[in-house]
Amino acid sequence: MTVRTYDPKNVVLTVGGAPISGYADGTFITVSRQNDSFVSVSGADGETARAKQNDKRGDLTLTLLQTSLSNDILSGIAVLDETSNAGVVPVILKDLSGATTYFSGSGWIKKPADSEFAKEVGNREWALELADMEVFIGGVAI
Repeated sequence: MTVRTYDPKNVVLTVGGAPISGYADGTFITVSRQNDSFVSVSGADGETARAKQNDKRGDLTLTLLQTSLSNDILSGIAVLDETSNAGVVPVILKDLSGATTYFSGSGWIKKPADSEFAKEVGNREWALELADMEVFIGGVAI
């Protein structure tokens, strides 16, 4: 029997070519397509037809520690976009333990992360929209 091991350190995210690090504990990245790949209808006699949806937009949410220097990178991209519309960047998410890969040549930060300040180190949640997200979901190879 083969035992496969997932290692969260092998999940690599780059935004605009910059590697992101300093993730919060727990779920630190979620990614999903905004719409189904196909929609179907069924006629009165039960015949079914489907239509391919070519909308490949996606959403990616990442949660960083308040202390992560990647907050500076994402803030810089957000400010650049708000001031000059130049914040549309490639986004790549890859699990190096296997074959799972998400890629979009055109992604942007929806809005700056909300902030809370407390006695303990907090989190910063960043939401990105991906215009043309390609998806391959694989297992863990090692």
